[in-house]
Amino acid sequence: QVQLVESGGGLVQAGGSLKLSCAASGRTFSLDAMGWFRQAPGKEREFVASISSTGGATFADSVSGRFTMSRDADKNTASLEVNSLTPEDTAVYYCAARRLTQGEYDFWGQGTQVTVSS
Repeated sequence: QVQLVESGGGLVQAGGSLKLSCAASGRTFSLDAMGWFRQAPGKEREFVASISSTGGATFADSVSGRFTMSRDADKNTASLEVNSLTPEDTAVYYCAARRLTQGEYDFWGQGTQVTVSS
């Protein structure tokens, strides 16, 4: 099994930035892609970004150009830098990981709250 723990969320003013981190432990050698999702109050969880084992990153249109994602395979961590935040970015942000290059994510963290004030 793999355990994922997010950190770095908080309260920030519009236009501000945060760096979210995800630490993986357990059978991390089995992981391929890692991703970030978010769920705003009253809304469904949505994809934010993902990064493959080779470092290729993909972003949702709503965050492209504002968010960046990186991964440190040696430290088993993944980070999401969120910039130019707006109140619409307020959500619980979840880290996820999967064994395969594509398909459903197998492991999920508990989430970290990001709140953006106007």
